[in-house]
Amino acid sequence: MHLQCVLKSATIVGVAALPVDVEVVVSNGLPGMTIVGMPDAAVRESQERVRAAIRACGFTMPQDKVVVNLAPGSLRKVGAGFDLPIAAAILGATGQVDSRKLEQYLWAGELSLEGAVRPVKGVIAYASCARDLGLSLAVSCDSQDCAPLEGIEQFGFRSLAGLRTLDPAPLRPKAYERGRALLDFGEIRGHEAAKRAMQIAAAGGHGILLMGPPGSGKTMLAKALPSILPPLGEKERIQAAMVHSVAGEPIGAILAGARPFRCVHHSASMAGLVGGGTPVRPGEISLAHEGVLFLDELPEFSPAALQALRQPMEQGSITVTRADGSVKMPARFMTVAAANPCPCGYFGDPERACTCTPSQVSRYQGRIGGPLLDRIDMHIDVWRCDPGSIIHGGESAGAASAKLSVGVCAAREFARWRIEVLGDEDGDSAASLLSRCRLDSSGEALLESVAKSQGLSGRGIARVLSVARTIADMDESKRVGESHLVEAIGFRMRGCL
Repeated sequence: MHLQCVLKSATIVGVAALPVDVEVVVSNGLPGMTIVGMPDAAVRESQERVRAAIRACGFTMPQDKVVVNLAPGSLRKVGAGFDLPIAAAILGATGQVDSRKLEQYLWAGELSLEGAVRPVKGVIAYASCARDLGLSLAVSCDSQDCAPLEGIEQFGFRSLAGLRTLDPAPLRPKAYERGRALLDFGEIRGHEAAKRAMQIAAAGGHGILLMGPPGSGKTMLAKALPSILPPLGEKERIQAAMVHSVAGEPIGAILAGARPFRCVHHSASMAGLVGGGTPVRPGEISLAHEGVLFLDELPEFSPAALQALRQPMEQGSITVTRADGSVKMPARFMTVAAANPCPCGYFGDPERACTCTPSQVSRYQGRIGGPLLDRIDMHIDVWRCDPGSIIHGGESAGAASAKLSVGVCAAREFARWRIEVLGDEDGDSAASLLSRCRLDSSGEALLESVAKSQGLSGRGIARVLSVARTIADMDESKRVGESHLVEAIGFRMRGCL
C-alpha cells in the first residue's frame, strides 16, 4: 500500500510567509508518524495533536507508517501552524477527504486535542503567499487578523470535522475605527515653536530630536505627533498590518488608517529594537513601519542598539543576518527622540543649576554618537513653559492638532504636485535635493557659508535642504527661499547639545 497527498502550507520567515509543500505518504511498515524537512520542536510535537484531533473528529488514523515531508528541506519550519495541513494531508492520502478539493487551499492552523482549529500569527502573510500561488486560504474561523486583500478568497474552519463537507465559512475583514490619538496638540500649553517644528517634521517625514530638562513637555509633544499625521494609504495599511500580524499584535487601528506609534523603553535589547531571535521576528523598528518610532531618554539606550538604527533610518529596511541566511524586513519609520542634556537633566536650564561636571555632560551627550545625530534631520531645544499658561490656559488654543494637520496634508499634496507636474525627482542625494530646491545664488552662498562655519557634513547639508524643501512645500512655493533655508538651518543647530 502506498498512498500519497501533497498540500500547500507556508512558514513565516521575518514578516513574509514562504511556501511549503506538505507531502504525506502512508505505506506498509511499523505504525507511527515521522516528520522530516527541518521541523522545529513545535512542528515535531504536532504529530500528537494531529493523532488526537483526527480521532476526536471521527476520522480514522491510519495504522501504518506515515511519513510527512515538509519541502523544501533546506528551509526551517517553525510554529504550530502545520497541524492543520498535516492532518488534512493525512485525510486526503487515506481517501477520507477528497484530496483534489484540499489542493485548492493553502492551509495554516493549530489543532486542539478535540480537533478545534486555533488561529495562528501572520494570517495576512499567509494570505499574500496563497494569492501568489493562485490558491484560497484556509485558516481558523477565529482569526482576528484577516485583512482585505484583493485577488484572494479566505475561509475559516472551526474544527477538523469541517473537512468532511469542505464547506468553510468565508472570512470577511471587520470594520475598524481609527480611534482617537494619544494626545492632541491643543492639550499642550505653550511650546508654539516646538509645535511648528513637529508640524514640519510630520509634513516631510523628518526625524526630530527633542532636547530639554525633565518636565519640559518632550514626551507630550512626541505622543501628540500621530494626531497630525495623514492616515495610511491602502498599500501602506497592508504592509504595516502584515508586520503586526506576524508579531501577534492587534491590527484593527492600522487597518482603519492609524499610523503605528511605538514607544520604546531604553532597556530594549538590540534584537528587540531591530529584530532577531530564533526564528527571526520583527523588532520595534519594523513594528513602527509607516509610522513613528519614539525613543525616550535616548542617551540611556545601549550604544550598540542605537548604532544599529543607522542603516534602517536611511534605507527603510533592516537585514538581519544569521548563519542560515539573511532576512530582510521593512522599517520605514519616522524617528522621534527625546533626551535630557545631562545626567541630572538641567544643563543649560536658566532656572535650575546643573550639578554635573563638564566631563559628565560630555560623556552623557556622547552616548548618542555623532553618526546617529547626523541622521536625525531636526534638533530642537524644549524648555519648560510659563506655569501661568498651564494653570490659566490661553495661547495654545490656536495650535490644536486639527489646525496643524491641515498644513501637513497641504504640504504633502503640494509635494506630490511637484513630482507629477514639475517632474521633481524623489531622491535623498544632495544633487537631487538641490534640483528640487531651485536655490538662487544668494541661497547657495548662504548654505555654503553655514556649512563651512558649522562644519556640516555632506549628509548634514542634504538634511538641511530636505527640511527647507518641506518648509517651502508648506508655503506652496516652487522655489526654496532664504527664509525657508534660514529656518531649516536653525533646526540643524543645537543649543545645549
